[in-house]
Amino acid sequence: MPFFLAAPVPEFLPQIVALIGIAAVVAYVCQRLGLVPIVGFLLAGVLIGPHALGLITDEAVIEAAAEIGVLLLLFTIGIEFSLEKLAKITRLIFVGGGLQVGLVTAAVTGLLLLFGVDWHIGVFSGFLAALSSTAIVLKLLGDRGETNTAPGQSAVGVLIFQDLAVIVMVLLVPALGGEGGSALDVGWALTKAALIIALVLVVARRVMPPILEAVARTCSPELFLLTVIAICFGTAYLVGLAGVSIALGAFLAGLVVSESTFSEHAFSEILPLQILFSATFFVSVGLLLNVGYMLTNLPLVLAVIGVVLVLKLATTFIAVRAVGRAVPVAAATALILAQVGEFSFVLERAGREVGLTPMGMGEAGSQSFIAATVILMALTPVFAPYAGRLARKLETRMGERAMTDEPEPSGDEFAALENHVIVAGYGAAARKLVRVLRGSGIPFVIATLSPDGAREAERDGLPVLRGDYAKRHILEMLGLERAKLLVIPDDNPQMAHRVTAVARSLSPTTRILTCAMSPEEAEELEAAGADRVIAAELETLVGFFDDILRRYEIEPGEILAHEEALRRGNYAVFDRTPDDAPMIECELDDDCFATRTLTLREGMPVAGKTLADLQLDERLLHVLHIEHDGERLDEPTGDTVLSAGATVTFGGHTDSFIAAADLFRIHDLKVPLPDLPAPSAMRADWIDTTQPVSLIPNPNAGCTHTDHIHEVTPSAQGCEECLQHGDRWVHLRICMECGHVGCCDSSPGKHATAHYHATGHPVMRSIERGERWGWCYVDEAML
Repeated sequence: MPFFLAAPVPEFLPQIVALIGIAAVVAYVCQRLGLVPIVGFLLAGVLIGPHALGLITDEAVIEAAAEIGVLLLLFTIGIEFSLEKLAKITRLIFVGGGLQVGLVTAAVTGLLLLFGVDWHIGVFSGFLAALSSTAIVLKLLGDRGETNTAPGQSAVGVLIFQDLAVIVMVLLVPALGGEGGSALDVGWALTKAALIIALVLVVARRVMPPILEAVARTCSPELFLLTVIAICFGTAYLVGLAGVSIALGAFLAGLVVSESTFSEHAFSEILPLQILFSATFFVSVGLLLNVGYMLTNLPLVLAVIGVVLVLKLATTFIAVRAVGRAVPVAAATALILAQVGEFSFVLERAGREVGLTPMGMGEAGSQSFIAATVILMALTPVFAPYAGRLARKLETRMGERAMTDEPEPSGDEFAALENHVIVAGYGAAARKLVRVLRGSGIPFVIATLSPDGAREAERDGLPVLRGDYAKRHILEMLGLERAKLLVIPDDNPQMAHRVTAVARSLSPTTRILTCAMSPEEAEELEAAGADRVIAAELETLVGFFDDILRRYEIEPGEILAHEEALRRGNYAVFDRTPDDAPMIECELDDDCFATRTLTLREGMPVAGKTLADLQLDERLLHVLHIEHDGERLDEPTGDTVLSAGATVTFGGHTDSFIAAADLFRIHDLKVPLPDLPAPSAMRADWIDTTQPVSLIPNPNAGCTHTDHIHEVTPSAQGCEECLQHGDRWVHLRICMECGHVGCCDSSPGKHATAHYHATGHPVMRSIERGERWGWCYVDEAML
């Protein structure tokens, strides 16, 4: 028997397949019905759980995956939140959160005392009802982009206090059950928690930024992702040792990473994992619901739901108002937090071990509590959309601003950009393009993964986002849907293909410009969605600038004059420094920002239809002119057909283009990945193997190996090893001790670093055009 048929199927695999498959199907159905996926995940858990189809037998595996989901969810929220935002809501955390927990606990205790229930059980039941679902609330706020709104930050503040309160509650449960637990134990637990949190804050400020920068410098996505995961799980584990909830530990880990300039890159890398595992958490909650019990005892379950709902709404409203938040904010926050949380399940199990059950009703109380909790969690996504609407209605009626005394929104410097240019990457060509753009008056933003490139751009006062611009989240941060153009000037064809495909699916109305080394590569990029592919170096930049100016409706004569200025003096304008006066200045008015030029493709809903069919006026769009087969139509009529292959210039506001995106989106687009053979004779023709190369180190760099820097002659017109094997490289580096030319760490071979490990030669220099920086491998210093 072949070895690959010998091993039996692991027991957990059918359960994982059932979980993911059924969750996907049910979530899809819910999405089609207008419900958020979370409801689908909860229903899927009910369906495959032990009380329905019984497809899940090893709940421990699912619970472990669910724990990971909660950790990753809280970690990403922490990255988005930041220490600065946390400092602004400390009063809300401790006063508002403390009031909310205290009021719910007191109200439940008093209510149960009226029915003759012992006060110990009353306090225990109050603890269970006081907590809200951190995972569900933060997931909903994040998906709706409301984490940084006034109600969103109020909810986060209360949730943070609840997570801290769990420490005390867990210690008090044995005491309530008559099995010890002293004030000294509680005090010591709080002291440990405070020390751990203080340590995390110190690490966030002092230790984490240089660590993430060092890892990012390796250009290894695998290493960066592993480092980020290690920070998340490691911090959660250390915080858990102090008795603090590991979910809060993961949130603190996110705050640690948020202090680094690579926080957005970390967020985009971990987001796919967070989506997968957080879905598992919601499914695991659904597993707990016993539908048979719920239907048999429906009046009791509904009574518990009603009491909890009323108490949570009232106490949260009072608590948020008590810290000075406006009535609209308090009402919206109360609606968001009107459920019972996942940590209540932990408390319920702890209480059962010492003889405590919800409402003192034994197994019936536990089952009623679980049923009510799951149903309230399922209702939360239904309540959440009404929170914002309620706040706006109350704001209008009462004349009370919802943002009064609230923290500022996200502060994202790119959020206000629209009709701008996104420059993807900051290599040699991008630098030259930016030098021209910065003096033109055209708004732009740079995205790069290079620590050195990002630092250089920031030093020059340029807008830059550190992150992988092939990731959807990073493109959204850059405002791709609002952008007029995306330019990819430096990347190899495979990377440019990835970026183009992702960008085109995200924003059908943004023009994409890129470059290629051959006609075959150009065809692949056009198939992926690029509007224009140009294949030469400095002339490529002229082409990019020409297209940018045309899309901003600059007069043809002015465009020609600017192009001649770019070519003058052997393209000297591209080598100008940031201190030089701009050579290119454009006259821009409002009309320049109100157009988009798109290439129509087969499969687009607009292709083949007349302007009358499309009724663009209702979408606040109009066609200015159409170019097709070398002819231009300046006055199209209602009978004009928009044919595939035509280049159409539309006029309209940014919001109109976003709203009309579905007219241009190809829903069944299947783009094959390019399979491009590596050329056997790839050469860097700018390298002269007869001319010496030198490096003048920065005396303040802190390098102790400058004695290894010599004037050297390049060993080859490209990476020696890559030339031997016919491989590609990304950037080239030269050893300043022997002249060996190798490829950078972004290249598959990483031969420059391999040369250092093989020879011990410590200093290398970039040998790319226009770059003169060096690097000491031993001292890790930029020269």
